[in-house]
Amino acid sequence: MIRRVGLAVIAIAVVAGIALWFLTAPATIAASALPSRPANLANGKTVFDAAGCASCHATPNQDDRTRLGGGLAMPSPFGTFHVPNISPDPKDGIGQWSEAEFVSAVMKGTSPDGAHLYPAFPYPSYAQARLDDVRDLFGYIKTLPAVSGQAQPHELPFPFSLRRAVGLWKLLFFDETTFTPDPAQSAQWNRGAYLVNGFGHCAECHSPRNFLGGIVTSQRFAGGPDPEGKGWVPNITQKGLDWSENDIAYFLESGLTPEGDSAGGSMARVIRNTSQLSAEDRTAIAVYVKSLPPVDGPPRPSNKN
Repeated sequence: MIRRVGLAVIAIAVVAGIALWFLTAPATIAASALPSRPANLANGKTVFDAAGCASCHATPNQDDRTRLGGGLAMPSPFGTFHVPNISPDPKDGIGQWSEAEFVSAVMKGTSPDGAHLYPAFPYPSYAQARLDDVRDLFGYIKTLPAVSGQAQPHELPFPFSLRRAVGLWKLLFFDETTFTPDPAQSAQWNRGAYLVNGFGHCAECHSPRNFLGGIVTSQRFAGGPDPEGKGWVPNITQKGLDWSENDIAYFLESGLTPEGDSAGGSMARVIRNTSQLSAEDRTAIAVYVKSLPPVDGPPRPSNKN
């Protein structure tokens, strides 16, 4: 009897393991889903700026935001991520990637070799984007300078070094629903919502996370610890941000707050991108952010020594 129970437990464990293996398989977008079309390079540049590609992927310690040689170190509670080269370099960058491989990376979090990408790359937000916008981004990046050199491997302790485990994280936290406009809102509001929640990936930094690194949905945009461990990211709902729409739009252009302070840290890199957007897009972002209902964020730690 005990032997039969033991065999049954083993069988159930094997079946569950096989099911989990298939459920956590990396997903891709097939080339057949991408009918031939010319890239809209102007739109691709807008997407590039909205997505903040240069904030992380531009080679550090140089001023050209189009040189996407990677190398930036991004500390996190799970280890240190080193941002890869996404320039068109055929050896060290993405110059040999197909369009389907690029789209799969951006929208599915899957690399060309079929492995899960870590969500330090904000594909959980990019997944909301329109497919044609991602294709235009790929077309634009291909026009940028090729940069040689590879970033060093990520420095992640076990078990975070197991990429297959990211598939389980995706089952728990990865929502692949494409953005759907709200017909009750204006076109301007919807444009802002699309940029903030999709390419702008504002919630990735401006939201607290649970112990597994998933965004706490009930406190989305309510601020929390800086993912890079450098202080506190502010609450940008109406609970924490009392700026006007004009204040927000001007901050996205200049990096200056209504009080006369300037953006610092990683937000300074963000401003270098949002300043390149059209005034209309910055205003749309401001309209949407201003509409966020007040939400209490997590308690901020005391500054006492």
